[in-house]
Amino acid sequence: MKSRLQKHSAIYKSKGDGQVQGRYSRQMLFAPIGEAGQLKLKDSAVCIVGMGALGTVLANHMVRAGVGLVRFVDRDYVEQSNLQRQMLYDEEDVRSGYPKVIAAEKKLRKINSDVRIEAIVADVTVQNIESLLEGMDLVLDGTDNFQTRYLLNDACFKLGIPFTYGGAVSSRGMSAILVPGRTPCLRCFIPSADGGGQTCDTIGVIAPVVDIVASYQAVEALKFLVGADGSRRNSLVTFDLWHNRYYEMKLGEPANNCPCCQLKQYPALDPAEQDAAISLCGRETVQLAGSGPLDLALWRERLEPATVQVSSNAYLLRAELPEGERLVLFPDGRVFVQGTDDVVRAKTLYARYIGS
Repeated sequence: MKSRLQKHSAIYKSKGDGQVQGRYSRQMLFAPIGEAGQLKLKDSAVCIVGMGALGTVLANHMVRAGVGLVRFVDRDYVEQSNLQRQMLYDEEDVRSGYPKVIAAEKKLRKINSDVRIEAIVADVTVQNIESLLEGMDLVLDGTDNFQTRYLLNDACFKLGIPFTYGGAVSSRGMSAILVPGRTPCLRCFIPSADGGGQTCDTIGVIAPVVDIVASYQAVEALKFLVGADGSRRNSLVTFDLWHNRYYEMKLGEPANNCPCCQLKQYPALDPAEQDAAISLCGRETVQLAGSGPLDLALWRERLEPATVQVSSNAYLLRAELPEGERLVLFPDGRVFVQGTDDVVRAKTLYARYIGS
């Protein structure tokens, strides 16, 4: 791997063979990794974007496996509803109101003090995405909305950094590893996502599906980091645990005229393509432009099971949220998040209830 992390190999070896064998002995006994692969892991750097359900499993695997540098980024804080499936958090984190990355860092440092951990509290945007990925060997997708996934996809393919895609909702999951120059990008097989996508906060999710998706991502990450190219899976796996369904679709060739991996246009990196978010002065309200017209009758049906109260008329829909804020939806696609003037907070709630 890259020389910037060669110092980690020296630290790794200086611990003494007994300690190295003790911590990673079972992993090193696995022949495809072995001692050489373990040293490659120690010289590797990964970035996990999103530290919710997928991200906490991914971070746990990467830190326990001995990846030298694990950086993770998230904009949200720990809430009680996270505890059902976000494995690094507990009730004390909820009471403390810790940002997710800070709570995760505290846990993971107790698990493996040899690993360098960088916890970054931030909203991933066009403005900061490339700096967040600088120096990374691999990016792991722990996000919960396609707007951020497309941003990751385009940045990774522009910078030549592979990333592992993962998604989980209800009892369904999917995963693939996408390698610039070797595989299609995310846009090739999921070219767009409409604004009516289902999310965990509207139709729920069971924890086992999260663990499986993240484990698929983690094992492909390990294969890539140790150089086991011949063992990498060249397919998109999708499954439904509750209904006992499993599918595997070969990634195949890139889509003709893909704006990302073929035309090198990287549309998600164009600031003009980003949704506008404006804090309305003096109103404790953030306006988000949205991604298209909203059918208010349809959105009433979707939001009623997940919110405290929904009311509507011909012009707008109001949804009182369990978190205390209120969403106001307009037919032209605009959404007000009332009860906060924090743009990052408003974007979190928008992604949670409206989706990408």
